[in-house]
Amino acid sequence: MSTKSALQIARAAYQPKLPQALRGALKTVEGAPTQSVADQEEVKKLFPNTYGMPYLKFEPADGAPAKKSINAGVILSGGQAPGGHNVIAGLFDGLKKLDPANKLYGFILGPGGLVDHNYMELTADIIDEYRNTGGFDIIGSGRTKLEKKDQFDKGLEILKELDIKALVIIGGDDSNTNACVLAEYYKAIGAGVQVIGCPKTIDGDLKNSEIETSFGFDTATKVYSEIIGNIERDCNSARKYWHFIKLMGRSASHVTLECALQTQPNITLIGEEVEAKNQTLDDIVTYIAQAVADRASRGLNFGTVLVPEGLIEFIPAIKKLIAELNDVLAANQAEFDNVAADQKIQYIVGKLSAANAAIFKSLPESVSRQLALERDPHGNVQVSLIETEQLLADMVGAKLAAWKKEGKYQGKYATQHHFCGYEGRCAAPSNFDADYCYSLGYNASMLIAAGKTGYMSSIKNTVAPADQWIAGGIPITMMMNMEKRNGEMKPVIRKALVELDGAPFKEFAKHRDEWARETCFVYPGPIQYFGPTEVCDQPTKTLKLEHK
Repeated sequence: MSTKSALQIARAAYQPKLPQALRGALKTVEGAPTQSVADQEEVKKLFPNTYGMPYLKFEPADGAPAKKSINAGVILSGGQAPGGHNVIAGLFDGLKKLDPANKLYGFILGPGGLVDHNYMELTADIIDEYRNTGGFDIIGSGRTKLEKKDQFDKGLEILKELDIKALVIIGGDDSNTNACVLAEYYKAIGAGVQVIGCPKTIDGDLKNSEIETSFGFDTATKVYSEIIGNIERDCNSARKYWHFIKLMGRSASHVTLECALQTQPNITLIGEEVEAKNQTLDDIVTYIAQAVADRASRGLNFGTVLVPEGLIEFIPAIKKLIAELNDVLAANQAEFDNVAADQKIQYIVGKLSAANAAIFKSLPESVSRQLALERDPHGNVQVSLIETEQLLADMVGAKLAAWKKEGKYQGKYATQHHFCGYEGRCAAPSNFDADYCYSLGYNASMLIAAGKTGYMSSIKNTVAPADQWIAGGIPITMMMNMEKRNGEMKPVIRKALVELDGAPFKEFAKHRDEWARETCFVYPGPIQYFGPTEVCDQPTKTLKLEHK
């Protein structure tokens, strides 16, 4: 038995807050039918049994809560995010409220646990050990993709054996896409198994009008902002380094934008803006170098730069290169696997168009190798392995050296590099995430009780106190469009990117020139779990600005 810290012991007693509608008897109110965000005909054809379902809203009702006997299973899928344990705790408590005899089974190490029949029953003793804690270690997570009929059929065997009538998949956009595919298949064959999704990702790119935020984003950005604030304080104390800080967010820059709003660094790069302005790598380097030079002219040879993890993929020329690389590798994988290691780069260059081959050869060798050779299980570039912060710092240094020779720059330039990544994924959830996740899980049990499948648990109005939150469900098909994956068009949940005309980016853009010129650092400090509500229960600045 591991020893618990004083905070863990105190935190175990925290009772998460629930929306009013989930505290007793409730009724289900159906809204308008829905359609996918794009490619309606294609998506409808692929999901004939779960497409077009209405929005759902739960409202308080008179009388005693309805009883329902049903066993459920739960899967943690993909990368960890703070609050996952509370989703499971909320689901467990909701199922037991429906009928104390109901059982909850956890599938071990992600979707693979369903396929391999690797599971455990989650009892009250186990659940109580994990309430209000970070991590996914209660049952572990994994990245197995549920997309093949034989996987669905194999999973159905164990679901029938355990008399499980509902499965809750806690994950990001890919995982919830898989949940939707599974819901469609089980409904099509009359398997009698409901599938419900829960929105998880610290990247913040799984959201829309009904899903205001993905869980874990609040906690992770507060953890990163504490680290950035500490670095800024050190930066302002030593006054001799430029700190380049890379932040999580492969496909969207929400984390970077939120941390910028919390800490007010000198330079913040937003990938979506780089793409919209059709900027080159040199444009970005020149922008940073100019800010460094301007501060140096006033004796300020220090500062902080925030860099989103996926910046490379937002640079239009490199984005086109990556798209062609993906197609080349998907079409020639067997042949590519047999090419000698020292010939692989040359082989790829020979398959690229002249324009993309030229860009590929112009990149530093470390970056070109990572773009070409190191892929994740979905065939994506592993951008977290590309040391973008080091690349930018070095390129800025080279440009400043050239300017110094030309007499355009007289300052001193020394750098430090940081990557805020895994530190934020398993932190003890903030009060917001503890409450939000518990509500998502409890709400999922009510969607199960209502007989729904192919829905994502939705909790809205989250800038208000928790008792005013709105509980319900959103059809997962509503979030879908068609995208190319591994050379094929597939239905996927569309990622929510930073909107350049949205309130959070506009607030940042209004201040960034001042933050670049002056030293306006903010030091947020660590997450506070106990104390006044204005300190402990605050949602992110992004959420407050979006719902002002």
